[in-house]
Amino acid sequence: MYKAEERRSASTINRTEGQATLGKDNLLSVFESLVTSASIIAALLVLAVEYDGEVLPQYLLLSVVVFALTFPSKPRLMVSNLAMVADIVINWVWIASLLALTAYGTGFLREFSGWVIGTWLWVAPLAELAASLVLRAMAPALLTLQGPQKRALIVGMNAQGVALANRLQATRLSRIRFIGFVDSRTTDRLNSPSTHTLLGPTDELAALAKQHNVDIIYLSLPMASQPRILAILDELKDTTASIYFVPDMFVTDLIQGYSSAVCGMPVISVCESPFRAFDGVLKRMSDMVFASLILILISPVLVVIAVAVRMGSPGPIIFKQRRYGLDGQEILVYKFRSMTVTEDGGVVTQAKKNDSRITPLGAVLRRTSLDELPQFINVLQGRMSIVGPRPHAVAHNEMYRKLIKGYMVRHKVKPGITGWAQVNGFRGETDTLEKMQARIDYDLDYLRNWTLRLDIHIILRTVQLVANDSKAY
Repeated sequence: MYKAEERRSASTINRTEGQATLGKDNLLSVFESLVTSASIIAALLVLAVEYDGEVLPQYLLLSVVVFALTFPSKPRLMVSNLAMVADIVINWVWIASLLALTAYGTGFLREFSGWVIGTWLWVAPLAELAASLVLRAMAPALLTLQGPQKRALIVGMNAQGVALANRLQATRLSRIRFIGFVDSRTTDRLNSPSTHTLLGPTDELAALAKQHNVDIIYLSLPMASQPRILAILDELKDTTASIYFVPDMFVTDLIQGYSSAVCGMPVISVCESPFRAFDGVLKRMSDMVFASLILILISPVLVVIAVAVRMGSPGPIIFKQRRYGLDGQEILVYKFRSMTVTEDGGVVTQAKKNDSRITPLGAVLRRTSLDELPQFINVLQGRMSIVGPRPHAVAHNEMYRKLIKGYMVRHKVKPGITGWAQVNGFRGETDTLEKMQARIDYDLDYLRNWTLRLDIHIILRTVQLVANDSKAY
């Protein structure tokens, strides 16, 4: 159990390292938060001076709008150069499109020089990329200027303690240096990785903190051990270390965790949908707009495929299958029929390579994902979203919910036509439990880290992958 939990923790760290923040006390975080808005606005003002000889009021107003849209910048110091370039391009396309639509709709566009705006549209992302590369090159020096790293230890070599240690060690450019664990259990009882150092027992914590000049202490102890925690806190009053509590509830992987209050009583969310309040409206509006535009554009394709399916083999054009939607409620999902059967009972056999049930036309439709196109109608109906965890047949849901811990959490949001798991290589048949577990891990990552920018990234990645993907059959 411990090893499985540790593998999941390590997997999550690897997938989300680029999304981690460096901490508010890290000077690099300040520069990261400013790099996008500062570089884009600087490019605009330089071009304005170059053309008009001065910065006119309309450019100052546009600068304020750009700052409001781009501050704070998305953390990119810990992602690859390729991922940074892709994120800058996607982010700029989104911002430029929003600005262009607003300027055109209000008639404010004519207040600007066409040369300035036209040049700015391609200079701005280049300026942001250059600024990001300069910050990346200067990051080690800026980190050194802040003084030595803070030394940290963790009390309790349990699952969440090891997960925290792994994250501290994996986060580049961090000001925290993890030096080891403190735990009263012997090494054979801990069953812990040999890469982690055990400094000593818990009853020597205060002395160990002084001996190793510890700046930060993380208490990773069971919440039921309140008397033990109080005793430790009392001992640590003789040190100057900062103390943080890592509750064992966090080993459950918070889904959209946040603090709030109910009738004046403070509560902490453990599992919640990311689509609350304005985010829910934003998600629904984007689904409606994108689905409507796509259906208009592909309507001739839909007609051609429908005729081909009707003529290719006996059976209905549209295959309707019961699947689980939002909050685990059953919905009907539409697909172009690609098989000679329309299974929707208590037992549904997954499609496999060279499956005899797949028609010749169906093989093409499935490989190119054209069989999924009718699901844009499901999106307009409000049953599905363009991006979200892929819906599984009810029979598969009932099987996997008993085998995979947290399986049903993916139903906190509407199912999607494409998803984070699919663009990360888990599209098509899941012939092993490990593959389905990996798919669920990515689905839950999507719930934790959702943004509209992530949705757009997934859509673009889907378009790129569909033509070359051979995993769907």
